[in-house]
Amino acid sequence: MGTHMKTTIDISDPLFEAARQAARERGTTLRALVEMGLRQVLEQQSVDRPKFQLRKASFAGKGLQAGARSMDWDELRELAYGDRSR
Repeated sequence: MGTHMKTTIDISDPLFEAARQAARERGTTLRALVEMGLRQVLEQQSVDRPKFQLRKASFAGKGLQAGARSMDWDELRELAYGDRSR
């Protein structure tokens, strides 16, 4: 599983007692129970999160103007941004 990091968390007394009892009933440790819960929450978040999709934003232009068609990227950037490109 890799390395472990020690940390301190504040949990309400009733939740702590319920978690200790649940760990005892399952025959596991509080640490293992907390790790299981965190894994479930993180896994569920990745399932619930909608996949980002970029909307189609193309347009029916005619491309670059004749004078700009032979320019390289640096020249086009200079044309578009002028002194702001740096």
